[in-house]
Amino acid sequence: MEKNRKIVLASRPVAWVEESNFRLEESDIPQPGVNQVLVRNHWLSLDPYMRGRMSDAKSYAAPVAIGDAMIGGTAGEVVKSNHPDFVPGDKVVGALGWQLFGVADGGALQKVDVSLIHLSAWLGPVGMPGVTAWVGLFDICAPKPGDTVVVTAASGAVGSVVGQLAKIHGARAIGIAGGADKCRYVTEELGFDACIDYKAGNLRGDLKAVAPAGIDCLFENVGGEIFDTLLTQMKPFSRIALCGLISQYNSAPWPMQNISAVLINRIKLQGFIVSDDLSRWPQALKELAGHVATGRIKFRESVADGLAAAPAALISLFKGGNFGKQLVKLV
Repeated sequence: MEKNRKIVLASRPVAWVEESNFRLEESDIPQPGVNQVLVRNHWLSLDPYMRGRMSDAKSYAAPVAIGDAMIGGTAGEVVKSNHPDFVPGDKVVGALGWQLFGVADGGALQKVDVSLIHLSAWLGPVGMPGVTAWVGLFDICAPKPGDTVVVTAASGAVGSVVGQLAKIHGARAIGIAGGADKCRYVTEELGFDACIDYKAGNLRGDLKAVAPAGIDCLFENVGGEIFDTLLTQMKPFSRIALCGLISQYNSAPWPMQNISAVLINRIKLQGFIVSDDLSRWPQALKELAGHVATGRIKFRESVADGLAAAPAALISLFKGGNFGKQLVKLV
């Protein structure tokens, strides 16, 4: 008889996440109740926010309890349905976590069309990362045609979409990424105007060369020394969408030296969580789906094979080992 397999949080990491913080368990396949749906997950999304959920420190969301399945976005197929809007075979996106099977209320699932967009892309450019890019860029950065938009972690799931959207809407896009291969991808495949390899060790000088007039909009995913350096290049009345601080999730905060730039240049600096305003999602998903279906937004995926590979893949994500959206293929 087939069983459900899931990965639970076994212990809270002290600094860097370790594979020993997770445990693989088997259990009976759950059954749907009234207005619920049983889904066989095909894809699991791995994302930087998961590090925060592994900690019991105060945050914007409750931590995963020890012994509970790790949280995470999933895409899969309906197996059984007690909800009138779903039938077996429907492809759906939800948040069923690190497991092969999951049950959810029908209202917590999104039915998706895979005729033009592959199922996995609904966890990437047409999912939470894509909406994050769209909301941060348009609601906070609000670039005008001709503005210079700088994106950190530019080859990642969020950053890659930010730069492409900026270009589509008439702005100039400059990426920052780690390594020559990622920078070539950002410019040659994604169409950014320039990309700076921060590992080359000349971030400030390289940025001045490609953006001598400064930065109008910064979409910040990394934090730490890179963010601190970028603050010195912001224009008066520029805007910063603070989306993530991945360089600091497994270590002590970086001692910021240039935060005075926010005051001196009257910079608008706003942190945001994409789930804050769900009313923005339909418009964002409509635009993103159109761009992905027609090839105007390109994307790349790093795929780990099988549920048991998820812990190592998450650790690799925090160390920059992914190239594009990090996924786990479950079937």
